[in-house]
Amino acid sequence: MEAKHKRTVSRREKNRTLTIGGVTVSPGERTSVDIPLAAMYTHTDVELTVHVVNGRRPGPCLFVCAAIHGDELNGVDIIRRLLDYKQLSQLRGTLLAIPVVNVHGFLSQSRYLPDGRDLNRSFPGSERGSLAGRVASTFVRDILKHCTHGIDLHTGARHRSNLPQIRADLSQEETRRLAMQFGVPVVLDAKLRDGSLRETAADMGIPLLLYEAGEALRFDELCIRAGARGILNVMRELEMLPARKRPAKVPEAVVADDSRWVRAPLSGVMRSRVQLGARVKKGDVLGLIADPLGFKDAEVLAPDEAIVIGMTNLPLVHEGEALYHLASFKRQTGQVASELQGFHERFSAQEDEQPFFVGWDDSLEN
Repeated sequence: MEAKHKRTVSRREKNRTLTIGGVTVSPGERTSVDIPLAAMYTHTDVELTVHVVNGRRPGPCLFVCAAIHGDELNGVDIIRRLLDYKQLSQLRGTLLAIPVVNVHGFLSQSRYLPDGRDLNRSFPGSERGSLAGRVASTFVRDILKHCTHGIDLHTGARHRSNLPQIRADLSQEETRRLAMQFGVPVVLDAKLRDGSLRETAADMGIPLLLYEAGEALRFDELCIRAGARGILNVMRELEMLPARKRPAKVPEAVVADDSRWVRAPLSGVMRSRVQLGARVKKGDVLGLIADPLGFKDAEVLAPDEAIVIGMTNLPLVHEGEALYHLASFKRQTGQVASELQGFHERFSAQEDEQPFFVGWDDSLEN
């Protein structure tokens, strides 16, 4: 990996003044800005809330956003905890935190906007386009254009859970460096999708990490803790925050060589035989599908040695439906399984709970 090029910053050098949504935020100030979006048909106003923490000294401008899909909730709580972090008072550069991007979908507990469109397929958007296009355009105009880096927080869809993982375009050196420092064992080299926030950020030269963890409409404590910790790891790597008093080992990340979905061979009721994070070998039984009366079972088999990084939680399945998302690591599968076990133990530990709530700081951490 190439060495980082550090920029020397004079103690007298001040951060820039930022204007977002018509609100000016000076160095050392912290505020929230409400940017108008399309109103509800009841004439109720809808606003995109941006929390702005503008450090006294210059540095990167990082955005962290959640709920681009309105039913993906883990990121909302990750950002709440991030904003409670005491050492933000020592921030270098600027943090823009947007807990809920798809406000309309969040209100209706829907992945999509009221026009039925996927916001994460509508970037960069248009001020005169669809509702989704207008929200996307607002995000690009008022947030993305200010930023040097980004982290986009997601979960699996309804009835689908994702193992905590980073998805990123690893062909970009800066993006790869930050992905490996986030602190989750699994990293996917994910292609850019048309209309996604990642694609638009890439077009603007902004390295962006996509954190996937958990299930829609559910809080998952382990996923939330790992996400909050990962963002802090990235901010320290960018030198936006001071180093920890007691440095902790960041879990070694391994880039998946490939990933694939295993699909249902027939319709029926499925009984799963594996869990998220499980290491499976070629021919292992992932689940059994039977008709509702249970007269005959059909096995769902692993096509190769892999780690289960995503799976359906709904036992009612149709032929061809995606059931298990498997990531392969060639000769490193055992290493990933070992890292996952330590990762799970670390973020499930009861003694770590208090620091991830109001007022948490590194002085409390193990």
